[in-house]
Amino acid sequence: MKLQQLRSFLEVARQDCNVSRAAQNLFTSQPGVSKQLRTLEEELGTDLFVRHGKHLSELTPAGVKIAATARDILQRVEAISAIAQEYTAENAGSLGIATTHTQSRYILPRVIKTFIERYPDVSLHMHQGSPMQISQLAADGTADFAIATEALELFSDLVMMPCFHWNRSILVPRDHALCQVSRLTLADIAAHPIVTYVYGFTGRSKLDEAFRKARLEPRVVFTAVDADVIKTYVRLGLGIGILASMAVEKRDEDLVSLDASHLFEYSTTSIGFRRGSFLRGYMLEFIEMFAPHLTRERVEAAVQSPDREALQAVFADLEIPVK
Repeated sequence: MKLQQLRSFLEVARQDCNVSRAAQNLFTSQPGVSKQLRTLEEELGTDLFVRHGKHLSELTPAGVKIAATARDILQRVEAISAIAQEYTAENAGSLGIATTHTQSRYILPRVIKTFIERYPDVSLHMHQGSPMQISQLAADGTADFAIATEALELFSDLVMMPCFHWNRSILVPRDHALCQVSRLTLADIAAHPIVTYVYGFTGRSKLDEAFRKARLEPRVVFTAVDADVIKTYVRLGLGIGILASMAVEKRDEDLVSLDASHLFEYSTTSIGFRRGSFLRGYMLEFIEMFAPHLTRERVEAAVQSPDREALQAVFADLEIPVK
């Protein structure tokens, strides 16, 4: 059994049994990947995939269990390589970050600029997607870190660390009636058509929960994953915008930002990485640049936490900043 066979097997599984896409990601040929799979199955004496003719449809029960162990094996191999690189090329390597549009557009630029200046020989790779997608990217090793507000907790093999709390603002045109309201209520907001995030993005669940508790039915007329798109449709008069306060910029001076932090629970952005990962020195420094309270000592304590209860204890006395 060879590592390349396991890599081919896991990549095909990750690509929903699409051998062609797996071959592209592995920079090899489709026949080459198919041969690796056949050889591995012959060595193991069992089928790893359910086949319909020449096409693969899903993992077999044996394939599911073998895939879990294969991921652990490759993760340990990667950790060995990372440890060696830490001693042979301390300030060189790569860093993959999976995150949402809001984080990559409004929070990360200054951090990444500083990081690149300090580590010019580390190549940075940004992956954008939904919280579920980016959590999966970190869980399967495609990205080193996942930075998101939602979905990270659904992946038990991720170590999650709280970075900051944030809340929402209501964005309206300058002549909007809500500009005359001294302290907004949920009823005030529910009286107008709403433009906001797609469910599952940027704390949308907290927004829906607040209206549900107040027994109000908000009229959401347009949703998007991108705060800039939300602003565009607010400018067109489609409705009032509800978006993360961190997404309101000076250049949005044609719109009025109204505080809504008293109406919704704070959301928390976290950074997550695979349990058992070896974090190189520059990775630890990136985390501290992004969230200064996540010091090297605290992160290393989180890495050593055997379960979520122990992990929560690491951050029990931590004061999380608000942005």
